Amino acid sequence: MRRVFALAALAVSTPAFAADGERTAVQLVSRAGTGAHIAWDMVSELTTRFGPRPAGSPNERAAARWAAAKLKDYGFRNVAVHDFAITGWTRGQESAAILLPHPQPLAATALGGSPATPGGAIEGEIISFASLEALKLAAPGSLAGKVALVDLAMPKGGTGFGYGYVGRVRAFGPGEAAARGAIGFLMRSVGTDSHRLPHTGSTRYVDGKVPIPSFALSVPDADQIARLEALGERVRVRLSSTASYQPGAITSYVTGDIPGSGAAEEIVLLGAHLDSWDLGTGAIDDGAGISIITAAAKLIGDQQRRPRRTIRVVFYGAEEVTQPDSADVSGRAYLDPRLAQMAKHVLAMESDEGADPIVALALPDHLKGSAFEAAAQRILGPLAIVPAREPPGRGGVDIAPLVDAGVPAFVLQQSASRYFDYHHTADDTLDKIDRVSLDQNVAAWAGLIWLAADGDTDFRPRGTAK
Repeated sequence: MRRVFALAALAVSTPAFAADGERTAVQLVSRAGTGAHIAWDMVSELTTRFGPRPAGSPNERAAARWAAAKLKDYGFRNVAVHDFAITGWTRGQESAAILLPHPQPLAATALGGSPATPGGAIEGEIISFASLEALKLAAPGSLAGKVALVDLAMPKGGTGFGYGYVGRVRAFGPGEAAARGAIGFLMRSVGTDSHRLPHTGSTRYVDGKVPIPSFALSVPDADQIARLEALGERVRVRLSSTASYQPGAITSYVTGDIPGSGAAEEIVLLGAHLDSWDLGTGAIDDGAGISIITAAAKLIGDQQRRPRRTIRVVFYGAEEVTQPDSADVSGRAYLDPRLAQMAKHVLAMESDEGADPIVALALPDHLKGSAFEAAAQRILGPLAIVPAREPPGRGGVDIAPLVDAGVPAFVLQQSASRYFDYHHTADDTLDKIDRVSLDQNVAAWAGLIWLAADGDTDFRPRGTAK
């Protein structure tokens, strides 16, 4: 990978999109590769100093103030911490075990937002389903007094292509099970590992609440239950959780700008989220993203010449939660007060898939074959980044509301061959970040963002009202 950074210095020999702009982008790529950024130091300090940062927790609030101070130290302008209220959730104590046919413990963890088990614990026979669709076919009342289990495995793929589909089980499974009378819900973890570490994650509210206690099983424990059922056994489990809610908990998002020099009112927004789940320390999800966008923007801001457009970093809060009235709480908190400013938000990007290498650039379809795409590939090609087959869609959880409001999105797609082994588990820790890959991320972001921020390309489709 180090050789890749050296090769990038040769890229300006090709015809230029804007010769001085490409030359600067190449220089930024080279500087990222020599360690002239603060990405590692930032993610290391964030995860070490604050550890887990659940939305609305004291650790998350302290991390937001620390992050704002860092941005000021790094030369960002207009730095601010924006507080807003959510319903906080605390895991408490939890346990799961098989009672019949023979007692044995299970490695399981409550899904985010799941209520406590009434009376201290619930017990019930497991009724298993191969998919969310199979659960939906169960008749009303057919799961009365039972615990529903959806046993759907996530395939292992280079870009995590199965996450959205399998993640539907976590989002909607508890509500579907409750509608059929279940007293509890279990699911195979949304993960690609074989570790005995369950993957948590948020589920959806139904009529203002998560209706029943809901848990994720580690992959080996889901396999254990499947084998028992294959032997003809009826499996009975005991589930316990002391989870609790904190109405009016305060979370925050942080903003900071590298002001533009010619079209400063135009915003190129870089997003990542500061909160994390409570099981690990939130290194790959999403301390890495925080550090990558900060380091890339700082590289640009440290230059003598500023880009035409303003680069804004947004450290979103409460990305990992849904709420009784919203599934887009983090993105809406930034968007809603700025709806009238969306015409001046010319681009949004998000880093939220760890620190493994970027492999592809996804651009909106109308930019395919454009001069901008050609310039971007001249910069990114030497970093082993190719054009993506699919467009960027909504870009990511945090920036999706911006995209819905008409802001174009780019996506720098990362390899996810390891990411979903650790995602939302106790194994999301600093040692999972490879420093060379982290450098490649910063290099790609810095080079691409410079091209976008220093040029005058309109990334909206022609004829789109601003």
